[in-house]
Amino acid sequence: MDGEGETKKKKLTMPCKQQPANLSKTFARSLATEAPRTNITRSADTQTLLQSWHPASTVPVTVHSFPWLEPTSLEEWSVEHLYLPLRRDLLHLAVVYEGDNTRLGTASTKTRWDVHGSHRKVHPQKGTGRARAGSKQSPIRRGGGVSHGPHPRDFGTKLNRKTYDKAWRTALSYRYRRGELLVCEDGMDLALPRDFELVADRHLRDGMREAYLAKYVTGVLGSLGLGRPDGRTLFVTGDRRQRLFEALEQVPWEGRALDLEDVDVKDLLEGGRVVMERGVLKEMIERHQSDLVSKVVVNGFAHHGPQSGQRLLGA
Repeated sequence: MDGEGETKKKKLTMPCKQQPANLSKTFARSLATEAPRTNITRSADTQTLLQSWHPASTVPVTVHSFPWLEPTSLEEWSVEHLYLPLRRDLLHLAVVYEGDNTRLGTASTKTRWDVHGSHRKVHPQKGTGRARAGSKQSPIRRGGGVSHGPHPRDFGTKLNRKTYDKAWRTALSYRYRRGELLVCEDGMDLALPRDFELVADRHLRDGMREAYLAKYVTGVLGSLGLGRPDGRTLFVTGDRRQRLFEALEQVPWEGRALDLEDVDVKDLLEGGRVVMERGVLKEMIERHQSDLVSKVVVNGFAHHGPQSGQRLLGA
């Protein structure tokens, strides 16, 4: 017994083998995967890359005259305004939001309690040989009420303001990137020939004046590549331009004209091209850049978003 106890005591008191000095350095590592710096393959120096990488912050916009679309000036606009990447999810949310809020929801039906007449029982429950019946306002009777019918309601939904504003600029950017956004000078209106002012506008009656306008505007749009063969064109102006609006009302299949207050995201996505005044574009951007504007004041300065419409060339 004493021998066995001495043996166990010796085993317990025997010193452990000393670990190698470099064992902790070999196996110790952080949570991230690391590699020796000398083994990393680098194609260029970091400082050189930072100096050579200068992303574009503006895009050029040509301003044209109307209706002949001759270039008159060149401007630069922020990429946050006219060069956003395509976000179909944002556009879908905006179109659904606008559609829901334009639904009237005025459909209404009368229930059995709204139909005119007495609500007494038509005939006794028993003894007549006929099926039991309630009042004449019952939904199963002719002239009775409607069960589970529609009633006035609000179909409107909600959408975050910043999401909606970014969808506006995404729609404009989509048109710009495809070359389908034409910016014209303010005061965009249709120039009519001199003979129309002297003769047709005063003396043509019984639809001949409207036919003259339809034929003329069809020829103008066809020569500019803005007519039906190239897709219907949307003209957006600051307010109603009498000649332009009246002429396009005669040929709705060629294009349409809207003022700023009547345009929404869906209108910008429909048709072949969008032609708008410079002032309209600037007003759209200023109205829909809440996600770029900060209300937090730091050191007496608040970020008001990128500046729009810096003129480079032209009058």
